[in-house]
Amino acid sequence: MIQLKARLALELPAINRALDKAVDTLPEPVRPVTRHIFQAGGKRLRPLLTVLTARLLGNSNEDIVDLAVTLEMLHAATLLHDDVLDNAVSRRGKPAAHTLYNVSSVILAGDALLAGANGLVAQRGDPRLSLCFSEATSRTAAGEILEIASQGKVDTSADQYEEMVRGKTAWLIRAACEMGALAAGADAAAVAAAAAYGENLGMAFQMVDDALDFAPESATGKPTGGDVREGKLTPPLRLYRESLNQADRKSFDAAFTSLSMTEADAEAIALRIREAGFDAAVRKQADTFLDAARRALDSLPDKPERKVMYYMADYVRDRKK
Repeated sequence: MIQLKARLALELPAINRALDKAVDTLPEPVRPVTRHIFQAGGKRLRPLLTVLTARLLGNSNEDIVDLAVTLEMLHAATLLHDDVLDNAVSRRGKPAAHTLYNVSSVILAGDALLAGANGLVAQRGDPRLSLCFSEATSRTAAGEILEIASQGKVDTSADQYEEMVRGKTAWLIRAACEMGALAAGADAAAVAAAAAYGENLGMAFQMVDDALDFAPESATGKPTGGDVREGKLTPPLRLYRESLNQADRKSFDAAFTSLSMTEADAEAIALRIREAGFDAAVRKQADTFLDAARRALDSLPDKPERKVMYYMADYVRDRKK
C-alpha cells in the first residue's frame, strides 16, 4: 500500500497540471463550474491507471497524462449531472456545483467537459482510442439509466445489479486501462488483459463502495445509508431485506418503494447491516472480481507498474472511505 501511495504522489502533480491545462482549453463560461468539481478533489485513480498501464506496456512519453485525464473529465461530467439528478447538496465535503451555479449552467458545463475530453482523445489521431472513449461514454450513460430505472424497486436481481455496475462504474475504469494499453501500442492480448483487469477492479470498487455506504459517517465523511433513502437495492441492502421476517419485509418494502425512508430509518438499517456482517459479506463477494483482476495482470510484463496495480486491488479491497 505504501508503494501505491508513493506512486500516486509521484504522478499526481502531473495529472493535476494536465487537468488544469484541459480546463483552460474549454470555453471561458464553463470553466468556473469545471474548476469547482476538480478542486473538490478525488482519488484520480482512473488517470493513474491509464499512466500505469501505458508505462507497463512500454509508453514512456510524458504526454500520456494528457490522454489519462480525459476519462477523469468524463467522470467529472457524470458527477455534475448526478448531483443535479439527486439534488445533492455536497460533493466530497464541498457544496455541489448546482448549489453555487444555476442548474442549467451546471448541466451544460458537464456537456462541455465531455465534449472537451472527446476532442482531446481525437487529437491523438488513433481511432481505437476514440472508439474506446465513445464506448465508455455510452456504457456509463446506460448504467446510469439502469440505476434510475431500478430506483425504489425491491426485485432488482443480482445479475441486474452487476449489469448496472458494469456500466456506471466498471466500464470507465476498464477504459482507463484499455486506453493506456492502446496508447502503448500493445498487442491484442495485452489490451484485452488490461481491459479485464480494469473491469474487474471497477466491479469490486463499486461493491466495496456499496458496503461503505453503511459505515458510520464519522468514518467515511459521507451520510450513512444514503442508498436506503435513495431506493437503491445494493447487495448489503438485499442481504438485509432477505433476513427480515414476512411482516418486517412488507413494512420495509412499503417505505423503500415509496422512497419515504427517513434519516433515522437509514441509520437503524445501517447499524443492523453492520451488526449482521452484511457489509463484510459484500466485501468478500468483491474478492471474486479482485481475484479475476489479479489473474489478468499475471499475463502482463513483470515490471514495477504491475506491482503497483496489484497493490491497487488490495487498496480497493481494504479501503475505508
